[in-house]
Amino acid sequence: MRLGAHLSIAQGLPKAVSMAKHIGANTFQFFTRNPRGGRARQIGENEIKDWSEVRPQNDIYPVVAHLPYTVNLAAPAGKLRDFAALVLREDLERVKIIGGEYIVTHPGRHKGNKTEALKLLAAIIHENFLYHQGQGPMLLLETMAGQTGELGSLEDLKQVLDMLDWAPQIGICLDSAHLFAAGWNLKSSTGCDDLVAALEVKFGLERIKVLHLNDSLAPLGSNRDRHACIGEGELGEEGISTIINHPFLGSLPMILETTVEKYEDYGKEIIKVLRLKQKY
Repeated sequence: MRLGAHLSIAQGLPKAVSMAKHIGANTFQFFTRNPRGGRARQIGENEIKDWSEVRPQNDIYPVVAHLPYTVNLAAPAGKLRDFAALVLREDLERVKIIGGEYIVTHPGRHKGNKTEALKLLAAIIHENFLYHQGQGPMLLLETMAGQTGELGSLEDLKQVLDMLDWAPQIGICLDSAHLFAAGWNLKSSTGCDDLVAALEVKFGLERIKVLHLNDSLAPLGSNRDRHACIGEGELGEEGISTIINHPFLGSLPMILETTVEKYEDYGKEIIKVLRLKQKY
């Protein structure tokens, strides 16, 4: 079972490995740069050398990068789009250098014209990711809760992949809280089966690479993005158990993004998940 959490790399990637091992994780996710701003911490040669040694020693796989929330890949022409394009290009190279497997991004936002926004999203990926990608990480588009003006339904993501001619470098990152809020009843095995059947039809299961494992503070079908700690939200222990014991969903690398106060608390969350995995 590949299970980890979102961690900071502010003290360096080797330190993030130590943090992961401290909480019992064998994978982790990190922001490629300041999540609320545009600055990116420089990763030096010595850090990369140390990282390349301690990562395999501690069996950390996969390594998942996440673009900052301020990036809107569906923004129209202007400063916001220029910034999004710059981040996509630069952070692709940063993740490529450290050998990261995946870059996750929120698909973007629009102000009323979803069709145009999806075209803008596909174009920025083509021009600033696929054109420069080479043998680097896959870009994973995240499923979203369906808040007003937000891209990220299964149909939205399918349309983007259609526009990108199903480039093999593009995949999907699921989020249990977002999917639940979007109307997928993951509390039941039937609901999980329905989701997986839809994923297989729309994308093929080989494109589904990562699961953000979060409980949802918001109820089923609310279209509200509100995470909760494992077992403390609307999914509850029943829903989390159903997800992690599902033959497909439970096989995905899982990243916790729950509402802990400090990173050490993710250790308690991991223990909860492992207990639920063994219990059912």
